[in-house]
Amino acid sequence: MTRSRAFAGAAACLVAAGTTTLMPLAAVAAAGPDRASAISWHACPQYSDAALKAMMPPAQIPEFKQLWARTECGTLDVPLDYRHPSGRHIGIAVTRLKAVDQAHRLGSLALNPGGPGGSGYLMPVQYVMRHDNGNGAKLNQRYDLIGFDPRGVGYSTKLDCAQPPNPPQPGSPATEADARELYDWTVRNNQACGKRDPAFLGQLTTANVARDLDRVRRGLGARKLSYLGISWGTWLGVLYRELYPGKVGLMWLDSTAPPDFRLDTFSAGRARATALDFGRDAVWIATRNSTYGFGTTARRVQDAIARMEKELNARPKTFTDLPDLRFDGFMVAQMAGQPSPNWPTAAALMKELRDATSGGPAPALLKQFFSRQGGGGPLPPDVPEQFNRTMNQAVFCNEDTGPRDFGTFWAAYRKDLKRYPVTGALTPPINSCAGWQLPAQAVRLHHSDAPLMMSAHRYEVPSPYPWSLLMRAAVGGSVLTVDDDVHGSTAGMASDCAPRIAAYFSSGRPDHGECQGVPEPTSTQPLKNDTPFAFAKSPLTRVPFGI
Repeated sequence: MTRSRAFAGAAACLVAAGTTTLMPLAAVAAAGPDRASAISWHACPQYSDAALKAMMPPAQIPEFKQLWARTECGTLDVPLDYRHPSGRHIGIAVTRLKAVDQAHRLGSLALNPGGPGGSGYLMPVQYVMRHDNGNGAKLNQRYDLIGFDPRGVGYSTKLDCAQPPNPPQPGSPATEADARELYDWTVRNNQACGKRDPAFLGQLTTANVARDLDRVRRGLGARKLSYLGISWGTWLGVLYRELYPGKVGLMWLDSTAPPDFRLDTFSAGRARATALDFGRDAVWIATRNSTYGFGTTARRVQDAIARMEKELNARPKTFTDLPDLRFDGFMVAQMAGQPSPNWPTAAALMKELRDATSGGPAPALLKQFFSRQGGGGPLPPDVPEQFNRTMNQAVFCNEDTGPRDFGTFWAAYRKDLKRYPVTGALTPPINSCAGWQLPAQAVRLHHSDAPLMMSAHRYEVPSPYPWSLLMRAAVGGSVLTVDDDVHGSTAGMASDCAPRIAAYFSSGRPDHGECQGVPEPTSTQPLKNDTPFAFAKSPLTRVPFGI
């Protein structure tokens, strides 16, 4: 998944439903002849110093330039609708970082960071620059690393629906009137977006991105394509394997999506996972009661934070130097719904908020984190797009076959407020695809013997652990169990699990074992130099969140 600007615990998933079109994937994949094209290679974009400084720490710029000089950039022409291959075509942007050791090259390895809506154009270079786990550099020794912008994103053909300003701002907890107001607002906006170019928007599906990816394989002249995907990139990998099982080299999926693409199910699974992970957090806080003062047992910590959330819902706190923010119970729910690397910061924020006097200046840590909300001004114009909201919305709304009525999500929200007193407020109280009028396109998966490795994180929220087991039962493959709660950490962070990926792509041997992953923090020192997460102002205005 792209790096979300929302709390992982919030799990603000987009929701879709409506008329279902069940179309055999293989039938579309095998549609009639078309003017399949090769990749048109061209000079890569050259970024200004301002753009590079906005994209990475200054110390990394020399290495980026060196790797970017090795990178090849191209464009591939593909059908918009694979059922009509001679009709309208679109462009897919591709990058290739060739293997260092060409004499012992193992093939091409495509990368996807997640989303939907995330850009993978720079991912080969970015992955090699991740020196903490070393996987990128190891893989690039013998693999050509392939990046691409999925249709609807970045340098590929895309469409941007304007983000409407000033959405309704409910209180915490949201009232039914609040939720209905935003539901109606969402219907109007989704209907307006859907009318922009329905022929294009209706073809923004994961299955079509998988078809595009196989065109990339053909354009590279590769007999088979290996693949590494994270978050939504796992769903893309599963559908590529479903469509083209004989074209899969090796495949590793980290933080896997569920086989049943219903976003009401997403919401329920994430709500339960968030509450369970907060239970672990409460144990951690309790063992450090001398620092935080919430209680000496997990139960006492949970009760104390639940009372704090209730009190702030009744009497939100405000601060003179953060005039645009109201600190209510929803803010506490977000702090409590953090993955373990953020526990020291989140616990310190909760302590400061508990002890602060409303109406005066904000305490230091609260001011540090919340004064940054809203960003640091416009980006340089040549910074490549990293995330496309319209593609995110369209893919979810075109694929989910669950309900899109008001009552289903409102009832789930009210139920979770009671079931999970601290984190239940993070359940989405409305369907974010309400009013999306393009039909949902269901997918039927099948068991396959094509290569597949999945890493499943025992305590994570965005892709709860049971989802990987369900996916294994549906399609086959092997599962590595990671004993952490960090989304995508096996591919993206330093841990004892990270070397397993490079080992798999080198040997091809499945890994059925377990590893620790990212350990729980031992220090209570909060982060000071960067904000690893951002806060939404209300439960109805969270940014889109992928899988």
